[in-house]
Amino acid sequence: MASRRSIASLARTATPLKAPGARTTQIQQPQRRQLHLQQNRYAILASSNATANRQQPQAPAASRSTITPAQTRSFLTTKKGSAPEPPPSKIYDFEAMKALIESPSHKVTIVDTREPRELQETGWIPGAINIPITTRPDAFYLTEGEFEDHFGFPRPARDAQVVFYCKAGVRSRGAASLAKEASWTNVGEYPGSWLDWAAKGGKVQR
Repeated sequence: MASRRSIASLARTATPLKAPGARTTQIQQPQRRQLHLQQNRYAILASSNATANRQQPQAPAASRSTITPAQTRSFLTTKKGSAPEPPPSKIYDFEAMKALIESPSHKVTIVDTREPRELQETGWIPGAINIPITTRPDAFYLTEGEFEDHFGFPRPARDAQVVFYCKAGVRSRGAASLAKEASWTNVGEYPGSWLDWAAKGGKVQR
């Protein structure tokens, strides 16, 4: 009897056993959440890289991986000395832009780099095409076919004179830099941009 009571007493005071893996699951739950977040982050990065690669020209490989201004500048910095620095942009003032409008040439392409809604609100310089550089910084890295499919007009020729403007000259400077980094060699800027054009009574297309 004493033996049975001892066994019963031990049974009452013993710590119940947990199912195998229960404690492990409790400890590892935060780790599993972290792993899940990392996997999602990796999936997003992989998807972004795949999209970026599809948007780039097919050669060279280094250019295909470069679609943003920061990445492009980084690549050029690491390759410094392997290629000549691009020439400075040709600067246009109001009178020079007015002359382009009055005597248009197929050798000169004027590019408005503002967003489409801005053009709808204000109009644009006559004859200009719209390449919104903020939302499409990779525009000059697209192939001719990809460019025309997206924008609805042919990509400016690499040896053509391309003159950029925006609202106040900031985005146009960035667009000119991107175009030169993408091997456009005849690049111009209108620093006064739309504010200067409108203030001086330039013609407006809508």
